[in-house]
Amino acid sequence: MGPIITVDLHGLYQDEAIAAIERALSSADASTYQIKLVHGYNRGTSLKNMIMDEYRHDSRVKRVAPGDNLGVTVLVLREL
Repeated sequence: MGPIITVDLHGLYQDEAIAAIERALSSADASTYQIKLVHGYNRGTSLKNMIMDEYRHDSRVKRVAPGDNLGVTVLVLREL
């Protein structure tokens, strides 16, 4: 797929966002080290909290990190 997969979660409900994230995780290959989740800043806070709750203990995710702005969260699959 590529080293970084970007998933736009704007306007999605939590169950739709989880489905989109799961698709990205299943499509990640050995070259993928990050999944960048764009959820937005103001209305995306509930998605950001859901991402932290759902994926911080997921065995496929090494860690959940803040993105380059408040509207982005990154799932780190492996360190470079």
